Amino acid sequence: MALPPEKILSDLIRIDSSNPPGNETEVALYLRDLFEKAGVTVEVIEPEKGRGSLLARIGSGSKKLLYLSHSDVVPVGEGWDFEPFSGEIRDGFIHGRGALDCKDLMAAQVSAALQLIEEGAALRGELIIAATADEEMGGRLGAGYLTDKFTDLVDADYAINEGADHPIVLNGRMLYFLQVGEKGTAWCRLKAHGTSGHGSIPTLADNAVVKISRAVSRLNNYRAEVVLIPEVEKLLGNLAELCSIKIDSLGPDQVDALLEELPLEKSFVESLRSMTRMTVSPNMISGGTKTNIVPDYCEADIDIRIMPGQDCDYVESELRLIISRDIEIEFTEYRAPTFSSSQKPFYKLMEEVTLEVAGSNSLCLPIISAGSTDSKFIRGTGIPAYGIGHMAEGFDPQARTTVHGRNERIDIASLHLKTAFLKELARRYLR
Repeated sequence: MALPPEKILSDLIRIDSSNPPGNETEVALYLRDLFEKAGVTVEVIEPEKGRGSLLARIGSGSKKLLYLSHSDVVPVGEGWDFEPFSGEIRDGFIHGRGALDCKDLMAAQVSAALQLIEEGAALRGELIIAATADEEMGGRLGAGYLTDKFTDLVDADYAINEGADHPIVLNGRMLYFLQVGEKGTAWCRLKAHGTSGHGSIPTLADNAVVKISRAVSRLNNYRAEVVLIPEVEKLLGNLAELCSIKIDSLGPDQVDALLEELPLEKSFVESLRSMTRMTVSPNMISGGTKTNIVPDYCEADIDIRIMPGQDCDYVESELRLIISRDIEIEFTEYRAPTFSSSQKPFYKLMEEVTLEVAGSNSLCLPIISAGSTDSKFIRGTGIPAYGIGHMAEGFDPQARTTVHGRNERIDIASLHLKTAFLKELARRYLR
């Protein structure tokens, strides 16, 4: 009999795959044993020792559906109320690091596949399970490696991954979100040069730290233009309607006023705001060597997330409006935004299956992510990828604050709903 998803998740949590250093191969080997016992041949691909990803395939046929998740987790830190790698099942919850990011999705995907095998489901296509390494550090050794070196092994019609916000309850309805895209990254480093001198007579020098400080202060006051893509326009329009907020037409000029009026948690409202504009966050400053020496060099690292149609040239032109020409701008990482259409039949199928497992009073809405997932690699190969964050009605909304934080946990009911969704989605698409 196939293991229930809570048992699989508990086992996965007990494998410490904190990244760094990773140790994802141990997760891959655990999953390999589960699949081999079910008669499934799997591959473990290991670009570096200990950094393995697993690929398993069930069914056969021309249709292909990829279920993607990552096996690494972020380090735990201190202050937990329970042992972070206990995987304890207690009071209706599974406890431990990875319970929500994203070993829960992995457990649900694996459990759904094993249940389909056990039931003898006639799949006229392939369900591909990919448990990848290194997502928390950019994915170079995981999904990035697979899509670069083994593209044919992850080739599929569609992919399901993490990436959507958890559901919210609004006017008695559960709103489920389907992630259709991610903003791009255009990280940059600002570099200021000056003239060093003795700290006792600073007027004889040219302080590079002061130059960077002025630039960072201006960045803090920067207000980006609002960009309203169709999926986000639909999302905001539905939220306004559910909240009985009348809007004749929603354009960029009305977005901020609507966000201020929505009776939603601040964290979700700010997430919505980030979906409508480029964000600029100065997060690191480094300069100076000694208290009594005026520094001749200082730099600041800026986290910039961009919207469709924006690139490094756009970012630099915006920064130059507020930053003086004597400060150098160097781009340290760039990745274009990635999107998948919400008009495809598969997206409609996801909506239908969600309503079947969650209840017809639920509603599905498209959403984009300000952050990044491994879906960027999958979309980069031309495969439409969609993120889910399905949870059961009555789930503890405070649990979402434990992602990358302390006391991470998921309720068993939500894990079962996620498994039921994935199982039925694969059955329906591949039948």
